[in-house]
Amino acid sequence: MNHTVLIAAIGLLSTTTVSAPLIVVEDRGGDSALPYYQSLNPQPDQATPPAPMPALRAGNAADAEAAMLPVCSTQLSPGEVQRRVIRAPGLTALFLIGDDERSRAWLRQRQAALRELQAVGLVVNVESMAALTALRRLAPGLTLSPASGDDLGQRLGLRHYPVLITSTGIEQ
Repeated sequence: MNHTVLIAAIGLLSTTTVSAPLIVVEDRGGDSALPYYQSLNPQPDQATPPAPMPALRAGNAADAEAAMLPVCSTQLSPGEVQRRVIRAPGLTALFLIGDDERSRAWLRQRQAALRELQAVGLVVNVESMAALTALRRLAPGLTLSPASGDDLGQRLGLRHYPVLITSTGIEQ
């Protein structure tokens, strides 16, 4: 019996539309924001034909990666990082480096330990595919991906790299 009433109530709700007038909480005047939202309108304009969609170009992974370059993390720079303890259970070990001499020396020195940890590398400042390839040649077997580190750095309170981040700590 209860299921029948519920189904009937859902049927009534789906067939009736109630539109209450909007309540303006505060109006400070100014310019209308409508022009900013018109481009988001999912309703096609009858007067203008739809714009043609650009053809998608199928490329390989190297092309996609090259399209991400250059990477510039404006809030991170090479420098000293103080060791500290964090609690992030389940976090995969990762490290941040850039295309600079300090990062290259750190990568050469720590590559065996990074491989042992199966750490993933984020190259947070790199200009070109050639520079990224040169970094990869320094540490064969390690994954190095170009990515901005600003958000991660802000969340972890980092201002400098190179740095290793594990589930238990941050260290250089």
